[in-house]
Amino acid sequence: MCSSDLGVMAAMADHSMGAAAQTLAPLGQWVLTAEFKTNLLRGARGERLVCEAWVLKPGRTLVFTEAEVGAERGAERTLVMKASATMAVVPRERG
Repeated sequence: MCSSDLGVMAAMADHSMGAAAQTLAPLGQWVLTAEFKTNLLRGARGERLVCEAWVLKPGRTLVFTEAEVGAERGAERTLVMKASATMAVVPRERG
């Protein structure tokens, strides 16, 4: 595994957590990453990476999210990274 693999997994987690938070944002609001943490559990070995994310604590201005990145080989998935993030809910700029 090289450092670019870590960047890919972190980007997958951040994007997925942002998408999960955005599903709960009111109309006219965006979510932006305010804080982001990753924990690498093991090297990613497999045919593809997959990421699942969910909202743990929704709020009016902050949303706490979590994600898991797995490496798949055939039907087997191995957990390789856990991530968490705090998303800020902000108004969309008009213009």
